[in-house]
Amino acid sequence: MLDYLTNMAPEIVGIAWDDGNRDKCQKHGVSIEEIEALCRDPKFAVRPDRAHSAIESRFQGVGKTARGRHVFLVFTLRERGEDTYIRPIGARFMHAREVKRYEQNNPDLQDG
Repeated sequence: MLDYLTNMAPEIVGIAWDDGNRDKCQKHGVSIEEIEALCRDPKFAVRPDRAHSAIESRFQGVGKTARGRHVFLVFTLRERGEDTYIRPIGARFMHAREVKRYEQNNPDLQDG
């Protein structure tokens, strides 16, 4: 089940970047600016990544860039004091088959 990030964690105050996740996220061509814009988008759809949450809770998110490209983002939430941040783990552009399945299964998240 997909949910909106704002419904899951309205207390998120920003994005947590470091040398490790910045390089890994950009490895597949998605820019830092695109990732940050996705996380602010009200249509950024999120679900828990239960298969990869043994050590920390991870989430999978899907959104669309300003140029119309669909992006798949894996992230966790990090707390600093009372503030919660998104810490991206990996990002990539989605394949055509993934986009088609996503759009068919989530018509309410489409433009228009």
